[in-house]
Amino acid sequence: MREAFKFVAWAVLCFVLLGCEPEERSAAQQEVVPGVSSTEITLGSSLALEGHASYLGVQTLRGALSYLRNVNALGGVHGRLIALEAIDDGYDPTRCLANTHQLVSSGNIFALFGFVGTPTTVRVLPLIEDAQIPLVGAFTGANALREPFNRYVFNIRASYYQETKAAVNLLVSNLKYKRIAVFYQYDAYGFDGLMGTELALREVGLAPVARGSYVRGGVDIDEALQRVVGAQPDAVVLVGTYEPCAEFIKQADALGLDAAFFNLSFVGAEELARRLPDNIKGDVFVSQVVPPPAAPRVHELMGIAEDYVRHLREYYPEDVPNAVGLEGYLNARILVEGLRRAGRNLTRESFMDALESMDVFPLGGDASIAFTSKDHQGLDMVYYTVLDDGEFKLIDDTDLQLKRSALVKIEEPVKQ
Repeated sequence: MREAFKFVAWAVLCFVLLGCEPEERSAAQQEVVPGVSSTEITLGSSLALEGHASYLGVQTLRGALSYLRNVNALGGVHGRLIALEAIDDGYDPTRCLANTHQLVSSGNIFALFGFVGTPTTVRVLPLIEDAQIPLVGAFTGANALREPFNRYVFNIRASYYQETKAAVNLLVSNLKYKRIAVFYQYDAYGFDGLMGTELALREVGLAPVARGSYVRGGVDIDEALQRVVGAQPDAVVLVGTYEPCAEFIKQADALGLDAAFFNLSFVGAEELARRLPDNIKGDVFVSQVVPPPAAPRVHELMGIAEDYVRHLREYYPEDVPNAVGLEGYLNARILVEGLRRAGRNLTRESFMDALESMDVFPLGGDASIAFTSKDHQGLDMVYYTVLDDGEFKLIDDTDLQLKRSALVKIEEPVKQ
């Protein structure tokens, strides 16, 4: 299904406000740039708006639109409003490729923005390079979007390798668990999480005691469950989406496995919590690349979190603030800053140059974005959260006798 989200107020005031006639424009302004008119900048996105991963796609989109709608209400960027055309791909790589081809070939898309998922986004990388079109703020920590370096891809969040290293830091270094298993989605996303966990475990002289997988889009976890529970691990790293991960945790708990369960951020913490009972014996963790919006003193960690909550209530009052939406909002904030820095004579090259000029761009509190011409990952922070009374809360230093802060800057694990 195709859905278009456009927030456009057609206007012809720019020349009046600028006090100039069309013939006075420079050659750069006269250049035809895909998706850019005198009144509008059009972006394109492919993400899951229906189906088993729809919570992730919808909340990413609404978080981004909460910021973009506010920007448009204030007049846009250099006199242009921002339109976002979002097409549902159901978290299916083939549909995502078809959607992206449709967006790019239309000649009416300036940049790609807010894609959701590893198997989907990785599938379109060759098309992005061929079209020489920027992709900003994908909701994935895939290593393939980071290595080798890609001029057209701008990642904002920490990688899955960093999240899995944070998982091993917590489970092994802090909680002293030694027997770690991995439950993962059998695709590019799951393989990334599995590899990251294995690399991090190798650094501390360990290896997974068991590995179990499931097929993307399904909840057939029986074989994986038997493998993992049979190994009796102290902890399980889960690399999947909310429905199969919730089912795995519930069934493992029912089988008597008394273990900690550590999920990566893509799981969708709020939806995972909604599907889990209160009496799970082991601790359930989720790593986050943005702080939970409801965390105490969240402004000290990332000041724009409070802006996200305010704008979400204004534009989507029925939604509950969540980490997925905050990440979408953050991505839109960075994209708009790049457009502002690029100026009125906007091109794809000037936009990418502008993003690369954001060597230290503050987000309020402890958070800031850092891009360079050789590094297109803006953040390296990972936050630990634990399920407590039906919601995931930031872990304080006093909880679980942690030796590290709940907020840690994680370097990539060493590849051997």
